[in-house]
Amino acid sequence: MEALLTIGAFARTSRLSIKALRLYDEIGLLPPACTDPETGYRYYAPAQLERARLVAWLRRVGMPLAGIRRVCDLRESDRGAAVGEIREYWARVEADTAARRELVAFLIEQLSGKDDIMTTSQTTARPLRMRYAALSDRGSVRTRNLDAAYAGPRLFAVADGFGERGDAASSRAIDTLRAVDAVESGDLLNVLQDAVDRAHRAVGEIGEESSSGTTLTAMLWTGSELGLVHIGDSRAYLLRDGSLRQITHDHTLVQSMLDEGRITPQEAESHPQRTLLVQAVGASDTTPEPELRVTDVRAGDRYLLCTDGLSRSVAESEIRRVVQGSEEPAEAVAALIELAGQAGGEDNVACVVAHVAE
Repeated sequence: MEALLTIGAFARTSRLSIKALRLYDEIGLLPPACTDPETGYRYYAPAQLERARLVAWLRRVGMPLAGIRRVCDLRESDRGAAVGEIREYWARVEADTAARRELVAFLIEQLSGKDDIMTTSQTTARPLRMRYAALSDRGSVRTRNLDAAYAGPRLFAVADGFGERGDAASSRAIDTLRAVDAVESGDLLNVLQDAVDRAHRAVGEIGEESSSGTTLTAMLWTGSELGLVHIGDSRAYLLRDGSLRQITHDHTLVQSMLDEGRITPQEAESHPQRTLLVQAVGASDTTPEPELRVTDVRAGDRYLLCTDGLSRSVAESEIRRVVQGSEEPAEAVAALIELAGQAGGEDNVACVVAHVAE
């Protein structure tokens, strides 16, 4: 029988800190072989080093703990599936890096005063246009519709209100944002940030008396660039080359716990606090910090904005089938609302679909 390693020796050999090892024990990712019942001191078996080193490598590439847990568990039973998890994670990293690259280029142009200078790709590419539709539905259970959706020439937005006056909160957020629908060019990020600040103040006037607020997910289209602003657990998806990808991150307590590896995806689906928001518009005096980005746009792209009445009740594979298979955005939003109804219609639903075409 091999001698056990103290936590200090195991930390040095695995290149994980003692603090990290304690956390990984708490969340069940890397429990020690045994713990002294009197001192609470942790001891590890040499056979655990392979898993520990895998954890260390995956942390170095930035993988969240929830993903590391999946890779480590799959490594024991299906190494091919573990490799697939790593490849899928890195594809998301590269997609996010590409989005950030667009943002950096955008900021450099803004700060350099080159707003009016078109790049070679912009001058040679055909102009793009958007076709869009928006729809909201009360569902079959709720007595009021707290969700709102809007689609205009340049602005697409959904909001999911909550509280006594949640319907007024979501409507006011959307109405405040509609002022930017006339924006044709300029500093997208500042335009969106200012609009969100105004919406937060406007919704806050309602929330002061009724503890109401709203989520807000919106996109602003200028013909060559697409700005995204997001607060809460409504979502934005991109369908590109047949693959549907969520391009926003849920601002919920459960998502935070999932990112930290404290719960599994299966536990998150049924967690009693899965709808508890950590950020919202107008719900408190604290100004929200929205997710803001400028993303690249390609002919053939299809975007979906939706409230959680759709994303929590309809499987992503079904959402992708409808968004990809519908010729017109109006056809898609109607079909998505119908799917939510067939799933029970327990929540309000709002969605916007936009198609990019030459």
